[in-house]
Amino acid sequence: MAKVVISGTGVFTPPYSVSNAELVETFNTYVRKHNEDNADAIARGEAEPMVESNADFIVKASGIEARYVMNKSGIVDPDIMAPRLRQRSNDEPSILAEMSVDAAQKALKRANKTAADIDAVLVACSNLERPYPAIAVEVQELLGIEGFGFDMNVACSSATFAIQTAYDMLRSGSVDCVLIVDPEICSGHLNFRDRDSHFIFGDVCTAIIMEREETCTAKGAWEILGTRLLTKFSNNIRNNFGFLNRATPEGIGAKDKLFVQEGRKVFKEVVPMVSQLILEHMADEGLDPKDLKRMWLHQANKNMNDFIGRKVLGRDPEPGEQPNILQEYANTSSAGSIIAFSKFSEDLKEGDLGLICSFGAGYSAGNVLVRKRA
Repeated sequence: MAKVVISGTGVFTPPYSVSNAELVETFNTYVRKHNEDNADAIARGEAEPMVESNADFIVKASGIEARYVMNKSGIVDPDIMAPRLRQRSNDEPSILAEMSVDAAQKALKRANKTAADIDAVLVACSNLERPYPAIAVEVQELLGIEGFGFDMNVACSSATFAIQTAYDMLRSGSVDCVLIVDPEICSGHLNFRDRDSHFIFGDVCTAIIMEREETCTAKGAWEILGTRLLTKFSNNIRNNFGFLNRATPEGIGAKDKLFVQEGRKVFKEVVPMVSQLILEHMADEGLDPKDLKRMWLHQANKNMNDFIGRKVLGRDPEPGEQPNILQEYANTSSAGSIIAFSKFSEDLKEGDLGLICSFGAGYSAGNVLVRKRA
C-alpha cells in the first residue's frame, strides 16, 4: 500500500467576529422583553421566567470568548437573533462553495499543487445548504478540477471521516491527490435564544490536500500513520431540520429543528469514549502516547479537551501540546481540529508524532495519527 501524506491546509475565516459580551447583551435584551411580555403568566406560575446569561459563565463553561460569523447584524439584533444571508440565484456560486474555494486555494498553495493535480473533491461538513447538486461538484467546477466529487456529513467528525475516505482511496491507487473542504456555517443551525447553547458555534471553512507520498513536493508534509473511526447512536446531540419538515408542518417551529444537546450527558459519555479510542488506536499502531508532541482535538469545549489530554498523556498537557482555538473561533464543528492543526503544526520537527481527533453528534469519533516529514 502506498504511503499517504497531508501536504497542505487552508482556513477561510469569515469577516465578522462576535464577542461574548455582544452575544450576552443581545440575549439579555431578549430575555428581559420575554419576561416582561409574559409577566402575568409567570406570576400565575403558568410559565417559567428566562434567566439571563453572562460572559464569565460562557468562558468558564466552554473556554469560548468570541466567534467568527458570515453575518453579524442579524445575530446581534434582539428581534432577529439569527444570521441573515442573501438568497443567491442558481447561477451564482453558493455560499458554501465560495467559502470552500477560498480555503482550497490556500491549501493548494501550501501543498505546491494546482487544480490540475486534484483527482477528487470531498465536501465534509455538518450542514449542507442543499441536498443536490453536490457542493463538492460545484467546488470542482469553480476550481476547474477534473475527476469527481461528493458530499458527506458525519456532523463534527466529518473532516476526519473524510480523511479516512481519502486515505483509503489514495492507498488503493484509485486517485493520486484529493481535496477535502469543510465549510461550516454553524450559526445557521444555532438557537441564539437558548441560554445553554447560544454561545457555542461559529462559522469557518477549512481545506486539506492529501496525496500519495511519491507525488508530494511540499516541505513539512505529514505522513498519515493510521486512521480509526467510531460511531455509537445517541440522541444527546440532535438536529431534526430537514426536507421532511414540510410534511409535518405542525412541528416546523419545534426547538429540536435547530441544534439541541444534553451537555452534561455528552461530557460524561463522549470523553471516556474518545480517550479509550485514542489509547487503543495508538496501542494497535505500536505507538506510545508519551511520544505525542501535539494533539489537535475537536474544538467543542476546553474542559472536555483538558480531560481527554490528561487521560491520554497520563498528566496535565503542557502549554502548546494541545492547542485550543476556541477563544477566537468557538466551536466550528468538523473544522475545529483542522483549524488547530493548520495554525499550530509548522513549528514541529521532522519525526514528531501528532494526533488529529474529532468527536461529536452520532456519537462519532475519528482519529488520524500523523508524523512530520522533512
